[in-house]
Amino acid sequence: MTMTLIYVGIGLAAGVLSGLFGIGAGIVIVPMLILFTRMAPLTATGTSLGTLLMPVGILGAYQYYRAGHINFKVSLMVALGVFIGAYFGAKLAVGLDPLTMKRSFAVFLVLVAVRLCTSA
Repeated sequence: MTMTLIYVGIGLAAGVLSGLFGIGAGIVIVPMLILFTRMAPLTATGTSLGTLLMPVGILGAYQYYRAGHINFKVSLMVALGVFIGAYFGAKLAVGLDPLTMKRSFAVFLVLVAVRLCTSA
């Protein structure tokens, strides 16, 4: 149950940030799967593509699937979170001015970069 909540939470975060900043899975889902669930990078990438399977990542996800680097159950749980989170992120973004959006996104990118650089 705990991992399910983590996966759905990753999806919610990705959905909110996607709705807020228009960012893709690579900057949110992949790093979160690696950092919070200790998923192998290739599996995190394949799983992220599985999350966006139709129509965004079907061909890429297929290649990761053939190589054994995709977890469809996790992809579906993260997709649920993205579906719901994107709505709330978009709602939040509509109320922000452009400078706040720009600065928020820059801070987010720096935080992700620092976290990835300092993790084992």
